[in-house]
Amino acid sequence: MPAHILAIDQGTTSSRAIIFNDQFEIIASAQQEFEQFFPQSGWVEHDPEEIWSSTLATCQKALKKSALSVIDIAAIGITNQRETTVVWDRDTGKTIHKAIVWQDRRTAEFCRKLKDSGHEQMITSKTGLLLDPYFSGTKLHWILNNVEGAKENAEAGKLAFGTIDTFLLWRLTGGKEHLTDATNASRTMLYNIHDNRWDKELLELLDIPLSLLPEVKDSSADFGVTDKTLFGDSIPIRGIAGDQQSALVGQACFEPGMIKSTYGTGCFIVLNTGEQAVISTNKLLTTIGYRLNGVTTYALEGSIFVAGAAVQWMRDAMGLIKTASDTGSLARQADVNQDVYLVPAFTGLGAPHWDPDARGAIFGITRATGPAELSRAALESVCYQTRDLLDAMRGDWKEMGETVLRVDGGMVASNYTMQFLADILSAPVDRPIVLETTAVGAAYLAGLYGGIFPPPAELGTTWKRDRRFEPSLAEELRMRKYNGWKDAVSRTLTVKEE
Repeated sequence: MPAHILAIDQGTTSSRAIIFNDQFEIIASAQQEFEQFFPQSGWVEHDPEEIWSSTLATCQKALKKSALSVIDIAAIGITNQRETTVVWDRDTGKTIHKAIVWQDRRTAEFCRKLKDSGHEQMITSKTGLLLDPYFSGTKLHWILNNVEGAKENAEAGKLAFGTIDTFLLWRLTGGKEHLTDATNASRTMLYNIHDNRWDKELLELLDIPLSLLPEVKDSSADFGVTDKTLFGDSIPIRGIAGDQQSALVGQACFEPGMIKSTYGTGCFIVLNTGEQAVISTNKLLTTIGYRLNGVTTYALEGSIFVAGAAVQWMRDAMGLIKTASDTGSLARQADVNQDVYLVPAFTGLGAPHWDPDARGAIFGITRATGPAELSRAALESVCYQTRDLLDAMRGDWKEMGETVLRVDGGMVASNYTMQFLADILSAPVDRPIVLETTAVGAAYLAGLYGGIFPPPAELGTTWKRDRRFEPSLAEELRMRKYNGWKDAVSRTLTVKEE
């Protein structure tokens, strides 16, 4: 039996394909960036065709680099940027509008109207989500009501909706499969996470026909096979999970109380709460961590919209650095007597504030402030936001106990950032040997279905740590710096918190 898995990791700024063997060793990989579109302030779009072409190209390139035959690939696992919304014609397969990205805020006013009409409590009780433009439901509503003919065609059953996993699956299978998994469904604001079904009341509220929506399966399941023309032969597709849930799996956080944080374009912290759906009182999200063999494991999640994107902003928009890796060395050169805070609310603030109208700001700058101090502020902003989320999680789930944070994503390669993270959290931070944990999770889910990989309890024993960062900052300095952060955030909020 073939023992290699092809993991598709379709992210916000690039598409990647990684081939793993049955020891989770990387055999080959390929990556391709694609264009970001910002048609108006607060709007973010992708070209679905570019997402598809970059995904296909990276898969084909990884296969070629691996020197493996298609028959050596046991299965494909897909992990994806969540909430990003695509609608296409069922007959032609052509999309009717650019993909509306999870960062997009165009439906903020519509969300406000729904909230003012008293719908948020009902939505949260069913979905575990807040009423926010972040999620797919209001994006889909916008497309149906702003693209000519979309509403009529949707009601006639001519259109299909999907998050990126569903769109890729449709293309990979030649239009034969219109499916998603429970983790991605749980991020649409249309799915009842307690009953595990699309919710009629929510669909009626947003005026969305049920016929638009994909069938929902477990995260490890039979999702069909690829069209033979793509790779020369069919490959089974056996695993799908949203990127943050996939990282939870890839970090082997299978026990209640285990927690991971992924630092990519944004930052996402996910806490496994077992079969208990913990309802947050601190504006965190209750979501599906994964669903295996029909059993749902729930999680608490905190979402930071801007993490690595702050470094990209410094490089691309401000021209202060040439490469992302420059920030670490610059941060070490920063004047320790300057307390500069960057609040990166470029597209609003996520948890635990959920203020879509907040915008970015820099505090504490002087004539002596330069690229070094701004680099340090950008990196430290991610750590401060992580502390905000962990404090909220402790308030929501009293069983949480002491925290060891498992981290992954591009930013965790920075020792400076990880040490400051441990310092400001006053908790150990564990960096794994394999940093591609999102892709590892997708590979594991695909291989689990075919029996290549062991059940979750056994997988947990194989997780290996590269380095543990222990807190070393004095408590007085830690609190002074964190209080300065909280003051900076309070000045950016459009709705003042109690």
